[in-house]
This record gives sequence, structure tokens and C-alpha cells, in this order.
Amino acid sequence: MSVAERPEEKEGAAAADCPGRSLSSSDASPDEGVVEDLPLIDEKAVEQLTEGLVSYYLPDLQRSKSALQELTQNQVVLLETLEQEISKFKECNSILDLDALFSEAKHYHNKLVNIRNEMMMLHEKTSKLKKRALKLQQKRQKEELEREQQREKELEREKQLTAKPAKRT
Repeated sequence: MSVAERPEEKEGAAAADCPGRSLSSSDASPDEGVVEDLPLIDEKAVEQLTEGLVSYYLPDLQRSKSALQELTQNQVVLLETLEQEISKFKECNSILDLDALFSEAKHYHNKLVNIRNEMMMLHEKTSKLKKRALKLQQKRQKEELEREQQREKELEREKQLTAKPAKRT
């Protein structure tokens, strides 16, 4: 390094230019003199290196981007399919509920049919019992009438058999 390029001498020279400054390292800014310390870099070389770096990583990044896009599309399709399956399960549950409802309705319909049949049977029995009761009542009334007539005949007969005093004339 030449004398002009040494940082220590530059600091000393800068401190010498400003009479009130000391040579402490805390007073110097960390970026001060960095640009001057770097060797001259060719802008064209930087651009070529950047293009080379980008061209090296760009295909992988583009493949990753397309893979992520495909993955996102597949996830969307999967979510839609999942929602359709969920709706199918909900339909199945509602169908099961309908099946249970129909089986319950069938059960109660059978109960109603049985009750109706029992009521018809009871109606027939009561009708027969009423007819029988009517016949029995008629038979009893006929028997009572016959007994009454028999009594009346017996009374009449007793009257006729009873001695009658002769009429005096």
C-alpha cells in the first residue's frame, strides 16, 4: 500500500485539518472511508455477475413458482371436492333422517290400522251384544206377558170356579 492509501495516515491527516478533533476511533464514522477503501469495481462486471447469478437461480425459482401454482390449483380442486363430499354426507344424513321418519310413520300407521281393526271388532261385538240384549229383553217381555196372561187366565178360571151365589128372583 502506498502512503496515500493507508487509513491511519488519512485519519491523522483528517484530524490535522480540524484542530479541535482528537484521533479517537469512536469519533470516526464506520462508513467513513469505506468507499475509498474499496478498489474500483467495473460496472459491467457487476452487471454480468448479477445476470449470471440471476440466470443460475431463475430457472429453479420459476420451476418452484410453477410447482407452487400447480399445488395451489390442486388444493383448490381438493377443497372443492371435499366440499362436495361433505354435502353428500349431509345429504346422506338427511336421507337417514328421512328413512327414520318414514319408518316411524309406518310404525304409527300400523298402530292406527290395528286400533281401527280393534274398534271395528269391538263395534261388531257391541252390535251383536245389543241385538242379543234386545232379543233377551223381547223374550223376557214375552215371557212376562205370557205369565201375566197365564195369571189372568188362572184368575179368570178361579173366578169361574168359585161358587157363585144364585140369584134369587
